[in-house]
Amino acid sequence: MKRNWLLVATAIALVTVVIAAWFWAPLAQNQSLHDAHIAAQQYDAEIIRDSWGVPHIFGSRDADVAYGLGYAQSEDDFGTLQTVLAASRGRLARYRGRDAAVSDYLVALLGVWDLVDGKYASELPAPARMMAEAYAVGVNLYAAEHPDETLNGLYPMTGQDVIAGFVFKTPFFYGADKVLTRLLTGKGDRSLAIAPAENNTAFHFLPVRPIEPGSNAIAVAPSRSTDTVTRLLVNSHQPYTGPVAWYEAHLISEDGLDVYGGTFPGGPVIFHGFNRDLGWANTVNNPDLIDVYRLTINPDNDNEYLMDGEYVAFEQKTASIDVALWGPFAFPAKETIYRSVHGPVLKTERGVFAIRYAGMSEIRQLEQYRRLNKAASFEEWSGAMSMVALPSINYVYADKDGNIAFVYNGQFPQRVAGWDWSIDLPGDRSDLIWDRYRPYEDIPKLINPASGILFNANNSPFRATNGTDNLLKENFDSTYGLQDDDTNRSLRLMELTQDMQAISRDRLLQIKFDKTYSERSVVASVIAEILAADWSAERTLSDAARHLSEWDLSTDIGNRHAALGVLSTMGYVTRSLTGKEPASASESFRNATRLLMESYGRIDPEWGELNRIVRGDVNLPMGGAPDVLRAVYPGGTLVDGTFRAAAGDTLIILAEWSEDGSVRGSAIHQFGSATLDVNSRHYADQVALFANEKFRPVLMDRAGIEADASARYRPGEDSR
Repeated sequence: MKRNWLLVATAIALVTVVIAAWFWAPLAQNQSLHDAHIAAQQYDAEIIRDSWGVPHIFGSRDADVAYGLGYAQSEDDFGTLQTVLAASRGRLARYRGRDAAVSDYLVALLGVWDLVDGKYASELPAPARMMAEAYAVGVNLYAAEHPDETLNGLYPMTGQDVIAGFVFKTPFFYGADKVLTRLLTGKGDRSLAIAPAENNTAFHFLPVRPIEPGSNAIAVAPSRSTDTVTRLLVNSHQPYTGPVAWYEAHLISEDGLDVYGGTFPGGPVIFHGFNRDLGWANTVNNPDLIDVYRLTINPDNDNEYLMDGEYVAFEQKTASIDVALWGPFAFPAKETIYRSVHGPVLKTERGVFAIRYAGMSEIRQLEQYRRLNKAASFEEWSGAMSMVALPSINYVYADKDGNIAFVYNGQFPQRVAGWDWSIDLPGDRSDLIWDRYRPYEDIPKLINPASGILFNANNSPFRATNGTDNLLKENFDSTYGLQDDDTNRSLRLMELTQDMQAISRDRLLQIKFDKTYSERSVVASVIAEILAADWSAERTLSDAARHLSEWDLSTDIGNRHAALGVLSTMGYVTRSLTGKEPASASESFRNATRLLMESYGRIDPEWGELNRIVRGDVNLPMGGAPDVLRAVYPGGTLVDGTFRAAAGDTLIILAEWSEDGSVRGSAIHQFGSATLDVNSRHYADQVALFANEKFRPVLMDRAGIEADASARYRPGEDSR
């Protein structure tokens, strides 16, 4: 008996050792402090933080400044930056576990590292590579100096990691996540396109484009301003924290950089903002830049697909995804990645699909941003835009010479005419596989309109001004896939500027902070549906309907009707964010009434009682709501009777050029420069200004920056 137990115990021990060996995946040691210091010796940057903690980064070369930005951003938001690095590498599941495995799978599916490894040295110009590599060295230095904050096995960061971040993120700004979700879940399956000659009477399901969370941008030419000043309002709507939350910085080099604005964690340049000569604001656009092909599979070999009458084998490779278990152990998941001549392939229960998308072979994003940062004239800025290396995103532009412009930017595929590219395409025809984009000259743009004003709020490019010279839909064929929708914000911009009166600085800011829903908005239509119902049989709801009928569609802090109105309609405004279809209008109204009675004992609390911005110990009321120009999106359902703002207005910048060419900047951030450091005085020092819609001046001159300095140091020195 003892002998049998001994054999069993030995067998168990042996199996345990084998299993442990199978899951044993210890993380490598990070770069040493000594090696990080050696690498950093080739760069020299000075960081001067103003009284708000915003870093003004000086260096002889652009690379020196990028190095300083990598270090400064690590000081303020290192946790997020590490997440971005791990995600871009396809290694996030090794640190975050099973829930992050999808992210790693997408890195492999989209071929992020195949592209980076294949083109980094050959197609990314040297100046951009130098900035990427310098930024990485700045991050590595901070990581080596703070080992307790640092994830093992991630460092050193490389220039290739920086570029992989651009490659991975960009498709999701124009809807790749929605397409992939549809294919993988089968929700929203679409019809298959038919050849044009056979397509005269066919009906196809075209999904309605949802309201985007988006952004606002306004440019006012001197001809439309009351004081001949050119103004640019930069007003992107992003999450308050995370990988695409704005980080504010000022970059100055002797090579010609002098640009102020916002960037994301992992970005060595300013993504939008202004320099002394010009500026630009970005808003998300929604053209059709992704094509889905339905493949015909060989019935005798499911690893072959039909192309031009012949079966062709898929390209295959195995992706290894290490999923964290505990300590040094990880589960080594394996996933086969398929590619066709179209692009990445998804094998699903509903069929096999290939996708082809704008930017799928593009690696020059950083180079275009670098050139935009350094542009000193409209001609130089347009030259940078003509690279068409950024697959999407609108640009609203202004400069010291009084020029304003709107560019509905995108890598628009040169598609075969006559087909319906908005639905799935047959995957067995090589003539439907595009391989070129339209040149910059053909991209929708409007320059110096007669009205003297340009704006965008994630709406159609055909409504960018209130003059008579808007872009015309008939001038662009259907293969562009241009959107033709409006948001509440775009409706309000048109309504607030239609009088054609000159616009002062104060009036521009009144427009920006407008908190009203248009009578033509989805909110107004839902309210009308609620009020059309008969509530007389239920006293509480009858009283609530009477109260709702008095709402002026405003979301000012003191408005006592907004709480009921916004709660009754929010599901319709935010469904593109949540992915959830709202309850019926009547049921939404019923739920809103119940929530208010449970939380406040009445249906008419002031909107500011519900709508709050919370940061540490700071808890303040705000006006605004989803899809109004003063955009505020809650992080979820009511918490203690309040909404906690989590997205919407974030970093707002106003750039102004006088007739003499001088520039003045004003800015406000929703929190402060210290994104994650709860002990910093800059963790929440701008919240009150932000809640009260006040700006602080932007410092551009070195003398003023030095006079206002709260810290001054060079990366690697213990001077903060």
